[in-house]
Amino acid sequence: MNRSAHYVGERTFVVEETAAVPPGPGQVRLDVAYTGICGTDLHIAHGAMDQRVRVPAVIGHEMSGRVAEVGPGVADHRVGDPVTVLPLDWCGECPACRAGHTHICHRLNFVGIDSPGSMQRSWTVPARLLVPLPDGLPLATATLVEPTAVAVHDVRRSRLVAGEHAVVIGAGPVGLLIGAVARAAGAAVTMLELDPRRRQLATDLDLPAVDPATVDVARHVQAATGGAGADVVFEVSGSAAGVRTATDLLAVRGRLVVVAIHPTPREVDLHRVFWRELELIGVRVYEQEDYAEAVRLVHGGQVPADRLISRIVPLAEVAQAFEALAAGGDVKVLVDCGGDA
Repeated sequence: MNRSAHYVGERTFVVEETAAVPPGPGQVRLDVAYTGICGTDLHIAHGAMDQRVRVPAVIGHEMSGRVAEVGPGVADHRVGDPVTVLPLDWCGECPACRAGHTHICHRLNFVGIDSPGSMQRSWTVPARLLVPLPDGLPLATATLVEPTAVAVHDVRRSRLVAGEHAVVIGAGPVGLLIGAVARAAGAAVTMLELDPRRRQLATDLDLPAVDPATVDVARHVQAATGGAGADVVFEVSGSAAGVRTATDLLAVRGRLVVVAIHPTPREVDLHRVFWRELELIGVRVYEQEDYAEAVRLVHGGQVPADRLISRIVPLAEVAQAFEALAAGGDVKVLVDCGGDA
């Protein structure tokens, strides 16, 4: 049997026993160890994505586990292998796919949102989505490979190089991971964050953080860069103020990377874009090479993923986990799906 958490609408989850799905040709069945809850999952739980998610829905895409069973034709994976899942299933035929940009496929199936996800004990997925994990990497820590891959993709798209200065607006989980990845690339990093608990965590992770409500951040960045401004600003806050601040902080030919999902149009200082020849860069999810780099960084400790985990709850208490995350104070909450026994 398989224990799974189903989002049934109206901020409600039901945990129930269902039959495990045996793997078909080209598939594997996983014993899911942990599933992380991200901002998108929180939006789903709050009903903001009911037009997209088919209820009842098993959600979740930040995960780790072990191969429990392999289907016919699967030769690259064995029972017991530690793995995570790259949760993007593309069509291979649309203009984006044909151009090599499969991660932003026009008909992308984001597994865990558009199709069943990992918030369950047993999960059957296409073998092509598996990403092997190195021995010795704790499965709880490995759950953060997926959000780390987001950060790796964002930093790679920014073309950040050693010696440059990066500002990250917003020190939530993704912002902190971007800061860590940028630091691993050899950049100087400044975090901007209003919440004192998140500022303290950033500081504890050796990512200098300032409060934009009490500090003149433009002057602060100018002083830190010899009057030049930031080479790259990552906007992760999702706020109108964050967008306004970003263009103010950039150096000549600086790059603004829009990481956060802005649900409404924002005002952008296009005169500043013109005057300083700024670049605006969009980023979305990740590619396979980003996952490989994320595994390397998490396993090697350059990204202190384990220190972002603030709470682990059993699958039976998934509703309380979402409530705790929504209440603030937690950074990354994991759901123990029972596959790490």
